[in-house]
Amino acid sequence: MQGKDLDGNLLRGTLDFLLLASLEDGPLYGLRIIQDVQDRTDGHFRFKEGTLYPALHRLEKRGWIVGEQRPSDAGGPPRKYYELTEGGKTELARQREQQRAHARALAPYLQLWRLA
Repeated sequence: MQGKDLDGNLLRGTLDFLLLASLEDGPLYGLRIIQDVQDRTDGHFRFKEGTLYPALHRLEKRGWIVGEQRPSDAGGPPRKYYELTEGGKTELARQREQQRAHARALAPYLQLWRLA
């Protein structure tokens, strides 16, 4: 996973949250998840299929998402769509609160007057 001039460790710690949040509005297939994260973060978070699919399989094993083969809307081969489970919605809420707490804790250090 890559970001604009960001440390890879910071990005890896955010991957599960980004994937769960991407699925919050409904089922998506892999490449659409990648596009969604890139679009919603203005390209700040970018990752490849080699990062995405192991992460999705991990989330499936934890019971937070479920995958289902569906016909392609473009007429190609079937695609695997992923959807949040109830457990995934609960986990997303927990992780979202952790992210908010993290952002609140960093806020005093991110003030513009301190960056000058």
